[in-house]
Amino acid sequence: MEVKMAVGEVYRVSGPLVVAEGLKARMYDVCRVGEEGLMGEVVGLVGDKVLIQVYEDTSGIRPGDKVENTGMPLSVELGPGLLKSIYDGIQRPLPVLKDASGDFIGRGIHAPGLDRKTKWEFTPTVKKGEKVSGGDIIGTVPETEIVEHRILVPPRVNGVITEIYEGSFTVDETVAVLDNGTELKLYHTWPVRESRPFREKLPPVVPLITGQRILDTLFPVAKGGTAAIPGPFGSGKTVTQHQLAKWSDTQIVVYIGCGERGNEMTEVLEEFPELEDPRTGKPLMERTVLIANTSNMPVAAREASVYTGMTIAEYFRDMGYDVGLMADSTSRWAEAMREISGRLEEMPGEEGYPAYLASRLAEFYERAGRVRTLSGSIGSVTVIGAVSPPGGDFSEPVTQNTLRIVKVFWALDAKLAARRHFPAINWLQSYSLYADTLNEWFVENVASDWSELRTWAMEVLQEEASLQEIVQLVGSDALPESQRLLLEVARLIREVYLQQYAYHPVDTYCDPKKQYDLLKAIKEVNDMFFKALEAGKLVDEIINVPGKEEFARAKFEENYKEVLEKAVETMKKALLG
Repeated sequence: MEVKMAVGEVYRVSGPLVVAEGLKARMYDVCRVGEEGLMGEVVGLVGDKVLIQVYEDTSGIRPGDKVENTGMPLSVELGPGLLKSIYDGIQRPLPVLKDASGDFIGRGIHAPGLDRKTKWEFTPTVKKGEKVSGGDIIGTVPETEIVEHRILVPPRVNGVITEIYEGSFTVDETVAVLDNGTELKLYHTWPVRESRPFREKLPPVVPLITGQRILDTLFPVAKGGTAAIPGPFGSGKTVTQHQLAKWSDTQIVVYIGCGERGNEMTEVLEEFPELEDPRTGKPLMERTVLIANTSNMPVAAREASVYTGMTIAEYFRDMGYDVGLMADSTSRWAEAMREISGRLEEMPGEEGYPAYLASRLAEFYERAGRVRTLSGSIGSVTVIGAVSPPGGDFSEPVTQNTLRIVKVFWALDAKLAARRHFPAINWLQSYSLYADTLNEWFVENVASDWSELRTWAMEVLQEEASLQEIVQLVGSDALPESQRLLLEVARLIREVYLQQYAYHPVDTYCDPKKQYDLLKAIKEVNDMFFKALEAGKLVDEIINVPGKEEFARAKFEENYKEVLEKAVETMKKALLG
């Protein structure tokens, strides 16, 4: 059915903001501006004027130019072909735009989000006469070698199947017909600013296993949870997100490069296709959707990009998959909001950000969750947002408002990065509000004393921090012997356990069982050290005990257990006889 467009004309232009008159419109309607049909979205209605934020460069647009209202909100196409794709902020495929206009995106170019020529092999899972409703799975398509795409009935659609076909189809072709005449295709559209419906939200009781020791042990995140990684330039935000994309036990990755510098985004676009999925040996792109919106792209499209990414993530969640959504960085998104708010002449809030900054951030993060989908399966969207506070200042509005919403805070520290301690996550500033609710899972699936070990490690690190001031003033030799030993145990926790090498073939990933074994061994060494001190051994003799070097290297070995046991035995013999 062809949408009849309402037509008005440009009244005023202010950067990406176009004011139109004589146009009938609702909030968030998509409009086409000027002869080139630049895409924009209604963001305000003032009297008889319509305020439109345009997703493309508006130079050359002048008063009197034509404005058409499509009458539809900004929507994304959801169907086979999403995986392995690289989109801009409004779901235009970048490779297609490149073919159409060269290295620089031309204005007014429109390209559908899904390829209309590719044929997909559709296998029905329902039969004629079956009743279906929104969210039900009617068939499958092998989208990539590692992901089966489940074709969903669009939400709010229901009826009885009167026709269903098997075979090869493009996304535009009809694969099923309902008794009310509705034709079902391999894809459907969904407005990006509206969260997709589900049956119920489930409690966050299953951890997202990342394989990164400091995250899983000290600051775990739940599947369907929310986490923020704030940190200054060069502290390792992007590498941490790469590790999470590669190793966390999610089945689908949606990566939003929101307003990052062009060279950083280029690195991501070059590296992601080369990353190998460790579980299947296939390229990681086989289960990834990339949304690239660099800082030199139009600011309004940056504001839309996080909603585009979230809607795609929710779609895969509705199929019953666990999805990891990486947003890098929400600070740039907030800056886009600030710029548009300034153009709209709204009253500025703290540091010039709009007064609704907190509610927009909350709206975004609240779409995360582990849910029972409309079809009855369980899926999740875990949101991990990088924050880039200017100068690493965590007191600025975006970081502070994010902290009020998210349950996990991984604080990256420039000083740790300068000392080459990676991941550079500050264990004294970071926290996880999921630790207690996830404890039961770790006790059942890893070890009964997981919580006690975690608490012990945190206590040692906190005690070390309180002793550091004294050490800096008078040196460690002035401390009592027991405190000198404690500092040595804290060093073992930091260097053997918390430090992890992303580019080492063995140490890049550490499963929960290995994490437990390593920490348990450090606790055993701690007990041995203090027993030896009580038996009259000198501190220097204990600290320089033979076997300690081998103990520290055990995490790099495939047969780490044997190496640990051998090293602990050597130390025991030397200290306790």
